[in-house]
Amino acid sequence: MGLFDFIKKKKSDKLTRPNYWNYMNDYYSPVRITAAESDVVIQAIGCIVREMKKLTPLHIVQKAENSKATVNDNIQDVLNNPNPLMTTTDFIELIVWQVYKTYNSFVLPQWDNNNRLIALYPIRPLNVQFLQDQAGTFFVELTLANNIKTTVKYSDLIHIKYNYHSNDFLGGNEFGQPDEQALTDSVNLNKSMLDGVEKALKSSFAINGVIKYNSIMDNGKTEEAVKELTEALLNNKSGLMPLDMKGEFIPLTNKPKIVDETTLKFIDEKILRYFGVPRPILTGDYTKQQYEAFFQKTLEPLIVQFNQAFTKTIFTERERVGFGHKIEFGYKLLDFMTMSEKIEYAKLASSVAAITVGELRDLVGYAPYDDDELNNTPIMSKYWGDAGSVKDMNDKDKSE
Repeated sequence: MGLFDFIKKKKSDKLTRPNYWNYMNDYYSPVRITAAESDVVIQAIGCIVREMKKLTPLHIVQKAENSKATVNDNIQDVLNNPNPLMTTTDFIELIVWQVYKTYNSFVLPQWDNNNRLIALYPIRPLNVQFLQDQAGTFFVELTLANNIKTTVKYSDLIHIKYNYHSNDFLGGNEFGQPDEQALTDSVNLNKSMLDGVEKALKSSFAINGVIKYNSIMDNGKTEEAVKELTEALLNNKSGLMPLDMKGEFIPLTNKPKIVDETTLKFIDEKILRYFGVPRPILTGDYTKQQYEAFFQKTLEPLIVQFNQAFTKTIFTERERVGFGHKIEFGYKLLDFMTMSEKIEYAKLASSVAAITVGELRDLVGYAPYDDDELNNTPIMSKYWGDAGSVKDMNDKDKSE
């Protein structure tokens, strides 16, 4: 069953509507500032999206403060395959783009008759209206494409907000719209400078001189002289143009004013700072330290927000508090470690048997063994050789 079939079914479901509804705020998602279409803005958001797509959503059970385990169940199956239309990377990409372009991203979970999660659908509503019944429960009336409407409990909707500061329910300004005035000013300034560069380049192809004929000629002779001059210019290969006593070349000074590189770079970086994307991240020429700073400042807060929003909606309070169920969007921080740093990490982890053979092979980019038992065998520090390499697991100490 697709998303629209699911919503149409929900419309026929009996939803207790009290006589009194308190209408809260209206939200129209398609309205967004044109700054979101700027090339620099799209590149900045694209950097964040590409990194967020590397996340691996996991169903986790927190058994103790420092002890947690993954759960392979229907929830994990949905996280691995959110819906028939999307892969996990597609799913994450759409959510992140919506977060940064409309400042609000909504995901509607789909449950079967046995209250089992079977799909997750990112939705782009044309209108969102918040309501509250007499019991104080919040609802959301969603208007989707083809004027399809449905009303769901707000607690049943995954909602991720960006720049959440002025509206009780939505990210953005007090009307739940993108609050991008500061960004728009920078984008408009950047566009004005680029337009100036374009005009300066065009002016460099303008008239650079005139030919003065020192005699009076009628229209026919003037046109003939211009034609001869044009043909001479087209056929000229030396760059020198001979003139007789009747003609005089008068050069015109043309010095187009072009915005200096420093100013253009400053405006670009001003826009990039708005999204927390340093220029080296944009160009791909970054150091490990620069990427770590980008992760901690820009990506990690968004990952934490994803974790909390999905956990709060997918699990009941009893499942969250009583049994420690949560959703975590795992991120392989080791991806930007050097090989020597990976080896040091593996040595440290093996000293407390915190890494398995399969995990070690994955760490250095090798495929796991066919033997599951061997892959799941914890590595102890005694298996490390003096050169910092792992000895063959089958080559154990004969004295044991």
